[in-house]
Amino acid sequence: MTRRPRTPLALLALAALALLAGCGNQKSVVTAADTEGPYLDVGPLQYQVQISRQLNPHDNEDRSYLVGVPNPDGLKPNETWFAVFIRVKNPTGRFVYPARQFEITDTQGNTYRPVAVGGDNVFAYRPTPISPAGVLPSNDSTARTGPIGGAMLLYRLTLDTVANRPLKLHIFSPAGAPREAEVELDV
Repeated sequence: MTRRPRTPLALLALAALALLAGCGNQKSVVTAADTEGPYLDVGPLQYQVQISRQLNPHDNEDRSYLVGVPNPDGLKPNETWFAVFIRVKNPTGRFVYPARQFEITDTQGNTYRPVAVGGDNVFAYRPTPISPAGVLPSNDSTARTGPIGGAMLLYRLTLDTVANRPLKLHIFSPAGAPREAEVELDV
């Protein structure tokens, strides 16, 4: 008795393998992170929280982060300065504007937007176009070469908010999908 080759079954198996192998090359889109560090996809750009922390206006290092802030010592007894330092990568082949809108939320539904920082602050996040394959802050900037390596978003938070953890940073894209991403901040 002669056996017939199982060509259709073998071809089907090879086709399935090829399909699965092709799936491994696709980049997954990340729009949420439980901790600082991972890159998040927002629009065509990738955002990474380098670090977040409270700032002390009486500390020498922290005072440099508060340059250009009106009355940095004028916090109410229940308030604190809170900084989020981010890096933005442009993996595209064109100039792209980064996000202009960020928010921090706490578990009680309180929402905070960044405080305006004067133009003389070399650490402040400035949403200028990022060149193809470029990074914000730029390689030759003080914010990039400094100890943290990220551009600063500055918030004025209440101590209650700091206690209402986890705090989440929301990043909103000016154009393109995905439109929003969020990261849980280490407080």
